[in-house]
Amino acid sequence: MIMRGIYLDNNATTPLDPRVREAMLPYLTDLFGNPSSAHRYGEEARLGLEQAREQVATLAGCAPGQLLFTSGGSEGNNTAIWCAAWADPGKRHMISSAVEHPSVLGPLRFLADRFGYEIELLPVDNDGGLDPDRLARALRPDTALVSLMAANNETGVLWDLEQLGALCRTKGVLCHSDMVQLAGKMPIQADAALPVDYISLASHKLHGPKGCGALFVRRGAPVTPLIMGPGQENGRRAGTENVAGIVGFGMACELAAQALPEAEPRIRALRDGLEAALLADIDGVRINGRNQPRLPNTINVSFEHCSSAMLIQELDEHGLAVSAHSACQSGDLDPSHVLAAMAIPETFLHGTLRISMSRFTTREETELLLAALATAVKKARTGLAM
Repeated sequence: MIMRGIYLDNNATTPLDPRVREAMLPYLTDLFGNPSSAHRYGEEARLGLEQAREQVATLAGCAPGQLLFTSGGSEGNNTAIWCAAWADPGKRHMISSAVEHPSVLGPLRFLADRFGYEIELLPVDNDGGLDPDRLARALRPDTALVSLMAANNETGVLWDLEQLGALCRTKGVLCHSDMVQLAGKMPIQADAALPVDYISLASHKLHGPKGCGALFVRRGAPVTPLIMGPGQENGRRAGTENVAGIVGFGMACELAAQALPEAEPRIRALRDGLEAALLADIDGVRINGRNQPRLPNTINVSFEHCSSAMLIQELDEHGLAVSAHSACQSGDLDPSHVLAAMAIPETFLHGTLRISMSRFTTREETELLLAALATAVKKARTGLAM
């Protein structure tokens, strides 16, 4: 049996809120109908589905009809990219960044390798910042899509999508943003303030179930189903909906929206306090992205002359869960492409940890982590020197 300890890897996934589980249970038992069925069983399931759509839309700041449910952020990212590619096959240029999630970089690489698309990846500076002038210069008449994340999943660095999206709009270029890490941690106004055509969301990043997500599609933006067949999701995504999961996603969004005004400043204070203590108590520490706006819950910290693998193992043995980088690359403890793009110094690069909190994280937990880290870093440095 796994002993439960302190979980600080919430950018990988979050624990299911008990209230979300309670909301899901009826749809795993009595309310089991197919939402496309015409009888009362189908109607019950359909009502749960549409209530969830309203709850997700409230958190995202858009109309319910602008959302289509997906299996998660990766499907949303892939769908947006393929929609733009299919909308105008004559446009063969796409722009993204060097620090995107693999579910963005993967389909872009596929388009380049199989169909000859020109993919331009914008660089970032040493703090993970993106220069808007770089995007302005990169936009061309044949640019089919710009895909830029709102919040980096490893460093928490935030980009101004209002400004970046506006640059795309002035050139008539479609814009997509992976907002999987932003949702539930900071406010989103998809339909009002953000000049973005597609936004990807994922349930399991905000205390909802895995396997559910949503794609915001602005009115008038082209949509071609990635999954074809029957006409679910108004013909935009075929397949019987995961009703129980979507109901849980909806409840998770409602709870996140309610908690946000209190949770955001409290978690930010925890983060700032932990960072200050790390810098004061341990020598050879670098907080990556520290000079940029960041998510309130995320610390990406590098310890000079350390091994990420050794640190993670030592902390795990003491019941503390952190990561080196994205969970999608957890089997690979080589330095991430994000840190490589930021040109983190070699002596720090291999000793990086991502610490990501949730609204359930307590000050006592961060204090226990700090104490354990001081010991783990000393041990790791001694081990490497032997």
